[in-house]
Amino acid sequence: QVQLVESGGGLVQPGGSLRLSCAASGSIFSIDAMGWYRRQAPGKQRELVATISSGGSTNYADSVKGRFTIDRDNAKNTVYLQMNSLKPEDTAVYYCDAEIRPDRFTKNHFWGQGTQVTVSS
Repeated sequence: QVQLVESGGGLVQPGGSLRLSCAASGSIFSIDAMGWYRRQAPGKQRELVATISSGGSTNYADSVKGRFTIDRDNAKNTVYLQMNSLKPEDTAVYYCDAEIRPDRFTKNHFWGQGTQVTVSS
């Protein structure tokens, strides 16, 4: 079984910073793309924040470009999201996701449980 466990969420003032982490564990042969998504309100669609390929290529939503940075530590099967200059509209539940291969022939998609980020004074 594979698990994605997120940490690092919390309450921060506008203009502040947070760093989210997401560690994958379990039966892992390799991990392809990893990413972060967020849901800003119950009932709203989950939206892409940032993704990173196994080779380190990144992609960002326009709303976070220049403020957020995604990176990964392949040795630790962990993806990070550094969030700077946070705004109230960044308030959301943040989810990590990963395309994980339990063997070289199979690829499955996994989600973390979500971590709340609240930006408020």
